[in-house]
Amino acid sequence: MCTSIVEIAPASGMAKAGEDGWFSLTHSVVSYDHARHALLEDAITIDFVNCGLEPGARAAVELTLDAAKALSSALNKAIAAAEIEEADRLHALERMRRVALVAA
Repeated sequence: MCTSIVEIAPASGMAKAGEDGWFSLTHSVVSYDHARHALLEDAITIDFVNCGLEPGARAAVELTLDAAKALSSALNKAIAAAEIEEADRLHALERMRRVALVAA
């Protein structure tokens, strides 16, 4: 039975697919349905695509629900740490800007 569970999000970045090499991304598509390649009944599938390229220009994974949950948790932790890093960097740049203005 098809689930029709599909979520689409804009994506900005790069993906590597097979021998075709790297390509820029426009979207990521997350779905839950029959696995096409993994030996699973159903799988969370994540496709990274560029809508301006041929349909074969995609990087994809099929994950078990547990693997998808672990990936989601790891992404959330990495994003939280990256946001702290970016905030620290922004504060440091602001301090440097203020010092430069005082020195001028």
